[in-house]
Amino acid sequence: MNREEAWSLIKEYNQDPFHLEHAEIVGKTMRYFAEKLGYGDEADFWETVGILHDLDFEKYPDQHCIKSQEIMRERGIDEKIIHATTSHGYALTVDIKPEHEMEKVLYAVDELTGLIGAAILMRPSKSVQDLEVKSVKKKYKSKSFAAGCSREVIERGADMLGWSLDELIERTIEALKTFRP
Repeated sequence: MNREEAWSLIKEYNQDPFHLEHAEIVGKTMRYFAEKLGYGDEADFWETVGILHDLDFEKYPDQHCIKSQEIMRERGIDEKIIHATTSHGYALTVDIKPEHEMEKVLYAVDELTGLIGAAILMRPSKSVQDLEVKSVKKKYKSKSFAAGCSREVIERGADMLGWSLDELIERTIEALKTFRP
């Protein structure tokens, strides 16, 4: 499956501009990490997984990471994509644990990109370009800020990767700086 096919599929099941923007942001963030972590030859795959990770969320929120498996299998999509996208729901909706480094990155950055995106909106500049880790950490500590972004998942993702929370935040900010104003 290529990027265009992934976009076609995500748009078939998601119409909300917020969900489509999230798919794009996570896809580009995954591509960035593929290149930075030495998986440049798999960057298209990483991006495709990022685009498709919330395939079922808009139409089937109570079957998130479950219905997407069915949809993808019906279309003959590679089991590696199915496992990778499903594993981001580990300990939330499924018991499929992230195994590959790519899956761990997806698990960690899915929620974090949402929290950072909310922090960007609160900035006078409305830009990631001048965002610092300490600003994100300040917002992160406020449980009411971006309350839908699970701090537990972000921390578990950092642990899976063997990174500190600060390192995960810093790397994710750097990723976002490459494609967001």
